[in-house]
Formats: sequence, structure tokens, C-alpha cells
Amino acid sequence: MRRLSAEGIAVVFVSHRLAEVLEVCSRVTVLRDGQLVGTFPTKGMTQTRLTELMTGKTFDYAVSRRDLSAHRPVLEIEGLSRANQYEDVSLTVREGEIVGLTGRLGSGRTELALSLFGMTQPDRGAIRLNGKPVHFASNRDAIRAGVGYVSEDRLTLGLIQPQSIEDNAVIAVLESLLDPKPLISFKQRDSLVSKWIVDLGVKIGKPSNAISTLSGGNQQKVVLAKWLATKPRFLILDSPTVGVDVGARAGIFAIVRKLAEAGMAILLISDEIPEVYFNADVVLHMRDGRIVGQYRPRDVAIDAIEEAVHA
Repeated sequence: MRRLSAEGIAVVFVSHRLAEVLEVCSRVTVLRDGQLVGTFPTKGMTQTRLTELMTGKTFDYAVSRRDLSAHRPVLEIEGLSRANQYEDVSLTVREGEIVGLTGRLGSGRTELALSLFGMTQPDRGAIRLNGKPVHFASNRDAIRAGVGYVSEDRLTLGLIQPQSIEDNAVIAVLESLLDPKPLISFKQRDSLVSKWIVDLGVKIGKPSNAISTLSGGNQQKVVLAKWLATKPRFLILDSPTVGVDVGARAGIFAIVRKLAEAGMAILLISDEIPEVYFNADVVLHMRDGRIVGQYRPRDVAIDAIEEAVHA
């Protein structure tokens, strides 16, 4: 982009990644609800101020200072390995804890998540859930054991785009909605859908509308609703804010923190350091399939983690 610009080519860069906007652009134009807020020089502009201009709201960025070391472990993995994907990975996620997992693309983060959800099987190592050894031969085994997985690709893996909002919200729990016929009880379905729409603050027209009619942020809330309906004890969030604007991100992470406060164990995967830094109790750095660093945000500056990850 810089080379093209230096050659005299005008470049318009559209992105939700504010750090990149400030890094590569000379000016930034902010739109909100279809209206022009203004155009500003990036020199002297901060991500915090840019977020305020985009949303009209002020966000309080603070790191977690909770000490959950005495909480009961929900997920424990020890020496987990899968050839050419990840090697000798050990970690613990406790009740009510958010563990952040970050690293460059290709570091093995998603490959590890897929094994924890039963989509692939590790070659060796141990997985314990609530203190008991488990082996997931499929994702159905993982779901029955109380594991939920919000995948990194919402459009093709997380949702069925042609289907309705209500169908997407209940697709993981259809068996629980059967009445004695056995047919799906629409009364139970509608009640469940209404509950999650209200609890997660999903902005919709009608539940019968296609999921594709929603914004990225509201689609992601429906993905969350789908997995929360299964009542998971351990929830994997793999890049949960891809394609989601900064205001919707804040809403999603507020939901995530609320889930943790209610006791859910959460593994938050993201290549955006601020996401794990400001939302996780502990941050793990993965590189070349291995855990190479562990940080507690309350004890270390974000710059130190960014430097380590991008070294």
C-alpha cells in the first residue's frame, strides 16, 4: 500500500482494524449510521478517540485483576500434540476464567481448538474435563460433554445463511425441542429464541427473517446464542469479532465477561492483542504449534506482549 501510494496511486483503505488504519493512512474518514462524522488526520489520533467518533460512546478499557487460581479447573490439557499442527501443549482453564490464546496466523491456535471440540483427534496427550479424562471422537461427543465452539469463520461454519434467525439459533439443540410426536415444538423453539434475543440484545426484525439480513455483530450474537443454548461448561471463542465493528465488539465482550462471571470457563482465541489483553485473565502466546509465553495483563504492559508476538 505504501509503495502504491508513493507511486502516486490514491488508496482508500476500509477496515475495522483501527491500529492498521492509524498505521498506514494519512487521513481517516469516520461514518456512523450512514452519516459523515468527519475527516481527521491520523497524526495524533488514538484508537480510543477513533472508537468514540465511530460509536458516539466512551469505552472503559481496563485489564482484569481477578485472581482465579483457587477456582476449580474445568478444562485441563497436558502434552497435547498433533503432527504438523501443534506440539506438547499444556494449559488449564478454570471455572469463571477467560484464558486468551494469541499468536500469528498459522501458529496452531485453530488447529488446537478443533481438537478440543472433537473435530480432529490429537496424536498424544491428555484432555480432562472437570477432572475426568475425555476423548472426543466427534464434535457431538464434545457437545454432549458440555463444550461449545464459536468458529472463526462465521459465514460458512457458524451459520446457515439461507435459513432463518430462529432456525440458526436452535440448530444445535433440536433434539431438546421435540414433542412426543416426535416433531419440533414451535412453542418451545419460540420461547428459547426469544430468551436469547433478549438476553444477548440481538437487534432483529422478525425471528423468521433470514440470518443474512442481520449485521455482522448481530449474526455473531446468534452464533453465541446457538452454543449457549447447549448449556456449555467450557466455551471456545475462535476470533469472535472478525468482521464486526468496534461498537458491536464491545457488546460481544461484555456478554463474554458476563458469562465468565456466571462461572463459565472460556478460551478466547484472537490474533488481535488488545482483545485478549483487555478481556482475558491470562494470555498465552502460541508460536509454531507451541505455547511459548504466558502473561497476566495486570502484571505486564500490552507493548511487551505485542513485541513478543510480532518478534
